Amino acid sequence: MDNKYMKSSINKIEVPKEDVFNAIDEGIKRESQTKTKKPTKKKLIISCVAAASICGITFLSGFFIPSMNQVLASAPFIGRIYEEFGDNLGVELAKDELVTELGEEITQNGVTVKLKNAYFDGDNVSIIGHVSGNIEKGEVHFDVNFENNKGDKEDSWLNNMSTGIHESEDGYDFQWKLKYPYGEIKEDFTLPVSIHNINGIKGNWSFDVPIKQEINKTLMVNQSKFYKDEEIKIKIDEINVARETSNIIFETVSKYKNDYIDIYKAEDENGKELFNYKNNTKLSTLLKDDNHYNIYRKNINKIDKDIKSIKLYPSLSISETPVQETLNKTSFILESKRTDFEIKVNNVTEEGNKLIVDYNFKGLKENLSKDKFDILAHNLSYSFSLVDKYFINDIDPENPFLPKGHSISRNNVKLIDKDNYHFQSVFELDGEEKIEDFSLENTILRFDFTSFIENKKLEPFTIDLSK
Repeated sequence: MDNKYMKSSINKIEVPKEDVFNAIDEGIKRESQTKTKKPTKKKLIISCVAAASICGITFLSGFFIPSMNQVLASAPFIGRIYEEFGDNLGVELAKDELVTELGEEITQNGVTVKLKNAYFDGDNVSIIGHVSGNIEKGEVHFDVNFENNKGDKEDSWLNNMSTGIHESEDGYDFQWKLKYPYGEIKEDFTLPVSIHNINGIKGNWSFDVPIKQEINKTLMVNQSKFYKDEEIKIKIDEINVARETSNIIFETVSKYKNDYIDIYKAEDENGKELFNYKNNTKLSTLLKDDNHYNIYRKNINKIDKDIKSIKLYPSLSISETPVQETLNKTSFILESKRTDFEIKVNNVTEEGNKLIVDYNFKGLKENLSKDKFDILAHNLSYSFSLVDKYFINDIDPENPFLPKGHSISRNNVKLIDKDNYHFQSVFELDGEEKIEDFSLENTILRFDFTSFIENKKLEPFTIDLSK
């Protein structure tokens, strides 16, 4: 996933930030990058939740502490710090004196960074610090990396990372929340952090952060569920139980590379919810025998010691490659390869500097609500594209950006008949995006059905923990 940093305003909400991400996960689906400068599409069938604004922050953790095992003696005080950031896990760990106290600070070019405390539970890592000095009031932006990485692409710690900021009298308190990115979790290690830039001020704030947690208990599960109709398999490998949290390691198998198989909810045998829509950490991916294997780790609530079974609720989000047709005929049909959707193109006309595509969207549910209909129209404006046929093979399926100067990725949607899903898409031929030497016979119309396909909730299954 790309670098993600939450705005400071999110931290003033009195719910844990995990809940904010869970809501976003429910409404927003992964989307292939099939357009040039393509804005995010909204999911048609499931209501969208607007993604939280992001701060431009990058991190690297590190500072030297003489004692690796030092824990906070003033747990109630530290607990209040985690309460400010809406971090219930931190509050519980502080009560149990499982938060490591940090104390080193570095001043560079008039800016001081002090790291205060850290915790590690399951695959959850948190670092709280304070920045003060020559920084302007407002948002705080860090350029930071972990484990001495100098580039964001190489830094796996930046995936699934969030940041909270609170203004104080002499500066800002901040919390970095990270997910342990590797398959085998070390219970005791040092995490280097290097901050390169704070609000445009360059420097070298480098720390070595001691990270430690109590020994985990591992339950080897090794149970699978196969879904014949969808041609997918889910295998539960193990469950790791930490002091306050647990995590589940599971493997998914599919013949389609971009299908996303997830477990969106879990309940124990007493009906207690262990999680509902939480992010995954991808541990590995492999192509073998024409099947795509992915291994994930998902953080879940602590499992009570007397629980003998867990019910899991999986879901499937499928994707398609775009379908296409050359505009050398007046009418044709664009058919989805994996659903009943189709675009029936009635006619294509060129009027001055505009290209007008008239069509009906077939296969949709009847009587969509106004919100879902608005999302449908919005997605249509980004799901069509025009490409010069002589440059169509320049599109890399692994990085499918359209060729600049030879494609148009945006259109204006006009509703003709709501009951029959009859629309017109109008392309500006002399806009910011252009096709040099445009002609109908040399232009291909492409359409991506992915954003219109509903997430499918699969039959739940139960795993046995008593073996």
